[in-house]
This record gives sequence, structure tokens and C-alpha cells, in this order.
Amino acid sequence: MTSSAPVRVVWSREMLAYDFGHGHPMTSERLDLTIRLAEALGLLVGDDVELVGAEMASDALLQTVHTPAYVAAVHAASTDGTPDPVFGLGTSDDPVFPDMHEASARVVQGSVDSALAVWEGRAQHAVNVTGGLHHAMPASASGFCVYNDAAVAIRALLDAGAQRVAYVDIDAHHGDGVQFAFYDDPTVLTVSTHERGDRLFPGTGFVAEMGERDGLGYAVNLPLQPLTDDAVYHGAFEAVVPPLVTAFRPDALVIQLGIDSHRTDPLTHLSLTVQGFIQAVRRLLPLAPRVVALGGGGYDLANVARAWTAAWAALNDIELPDALPAESHADLRRHGLGRPTLSDPAETLPEETRRWAEEYARRQVGEIQDRIFPLHGL
Repeated sequence: MTSSAPVRVVWSREMLAYDFGHGHPMTSERLDLTIRLAEALGLLVGDDVELVGAEMASDALLQTVHTPAYVAAVHAASTDGTPDPVFGLGTSDDPVFPDMHEASARVVQGSVDSALAVWEGRAQHAVNVTGGLHHAMPASASGFCVYNDAAVAIRALLDAGAQRVAYVDIDAHHGDGVQFAFYDDPTVLTVSTHERGDRLFPGTGFVAEMGERDGLGYAVNLPLQPLTDDAVYHGAFEAVVPPLVTAFRPDALVIQLGIDSHRTDPLTHLSLTVQGFIQAVRRLLPLAPRVVALGGGGYDLANVARAWTAAWAALNDIELPDALPAESHADLRRHGLGRPTLSDPAETLPEETRRWAEEYARRQVGEIQDRIFPLHGL
């Protein structure tokens, strides 16, 4: 791989088909707003950017992670519109929509193509913001996720010859589907930072979930107290994530960049800013020679657009101006954005709230360092 290789961006209008319908938090408008802002800032043009669409993943590719019965159920629900609660299809989280299989399979192929392009040196970094559907299980949909593109991409990297793949998930929700897909596999290190599972879906992601059998110590969870802000988050993140990923020495790194950790997200309770989010993204990039970035959660639409656009800039090592173009601000103002900037204004947490967040994070970090670090020679 050479440093002159481009950043690969998965995008075509077809990617907007992954949409659970009017009123559902997982609307494709969040992606459309992101693309429009990235275009306005000039991030999707030039010799250093490769903009590509994606075909649909084959059933055989999907079945490297998902069961044949589940893939068949998604096909059936997609064509006849019939819910199948046995497979988690047709719930309020995962309602059935027309061509659901096709849209979901396209997301998977976009992430797999990205992973292989980075692995083969055809791209310096790759990003698929339509991906990061980390809750889908081998035999069920879950948490707005039909197929688990992240897990299929990791499996594709291993099949292509990677000896060790690290997965770091900074979504506010625990990356449960990816964790459990590789729970006994020492060739995959999964690290998830998230709001504590006894306060937020999916109810998992505690430090005690460390993997099993040969994979013991290769599942790492850093749960956080509601209202954890940038300073508390980064203190805990720095103490856990870089040391473990560095010790693991991954051939490739897959990062899930959910921005529902933002302080205004309507579904979660963390308190990060856009600039705090980008600080984490920039810290992750040098931890492996090959990096694939996926989207994920984020349900305040203006924040999704700002954060993921800034993440693309980070992947290209571009410093963006803080002021938004006038037309972009007008676009995002319709979704509640007041200040016309990429960054957020500073806020100070009440002292007692900060103390609770710090103490909780300190305990989780200490437990990880006591129980998991020694398994990695740390």
C-alpha cells in the first residue's frame, strides 16, 4: 500500500434505499444531508478521492455471518412484506420495508468492497457511512440493523489473509452483534465504548463480557455513565483503546463511527461534542496500517452530517474551516442546528454529574486493566 492511494468513499443514490420509513429514527435523510455537506466542502472530488457505489452482496457472502434460514426470511419479508417475529423482522425497531433485502445486501457489499480495497492497497482508507449496522445477529434483525455489514467485512478480511483484525466501536450503543460474531475468536479484537448497558439498548456490553474459550480477553467493553462528556470520555478511551489495539498489532482496523454519543442525540444520554468525536477518530487512524470506517447510529440529523463530514476530512488529513457554507447551514438549520459551525460550543457539566461520570469511568478502566490487560502482556 502506498501513501498516494486514494480514500475510497462508498456512495450512490441507491444507498438511500436502506430506510425504515417515515417517523423511524433510521431515516436515509441523515445520509443525504451528510453527502450534501461533504460535497459543499469539496471532500468528494479530486484525485485523492474515489467515489464508488455498491452491488448487492450474494447470499453466500451474507452467510459467512448469517444463517441460511435468516437470509431466506429476509428475502421473503422483502418480497411479500410479511413480518417474521422469529427472525426479528417486522418489529418497531426493524419494520419490514419494500426491497429490504436488496438495500441491506448493498450496504454489506459496500463495506466488504471497502475492506478488500484497503487490504489490497487500492485505497489508503475507506469509508461507508451507510454501514456500521452492528446489532444484527446471525439469525435475527436487531436495533435498526438487518445484516451485520461490519461482521461480514471482518470475515472477508480474514478470508483474504489478514491474521488479526481489530474492531473499535464508538457508537453510544454496545456493538453486540460484532462482539458475539467473534466471541471465541482470538484473531479478532472487538473494543466497544458505549453508554452502560443497564441504561440503554441492547442491555449488554459490560466489562465481564470478555470473550470465551480461545477468545477470552479479545472482547473489550468500556461502558460509560450517562452525560459522560469529552474530557471524561477521552481519559477513559486513552487508557484502554490505544494500548490494547497496539498490543494486538492488527493487520487491519475496522471502526464504527456512530455519533449517537452526541449530547443532543434524542435516543441516548452521553454528552460528546462533534470535536470530541473527531478527536477519537483521529486517535484511531494511526493504530493500524489499514483502516475501514463505517457509519452507525446518530439520530440528530444535523449532528450526523457535521460529524461524518468531519470524519471524512480526518481520513484525508484535511483541516476544514469551522464555519459552514451558507447553503449548508440553511440545510441543517431546518433540522435544528443554530450555530453555523462544524464544532459545538463549550458546555460545562454540573460538578456532581462530572464526578459521577469520572468515578464510573475510573472503575471500568480499572477493571479492564486488572482483568484484560494481563492477557495481552500489558
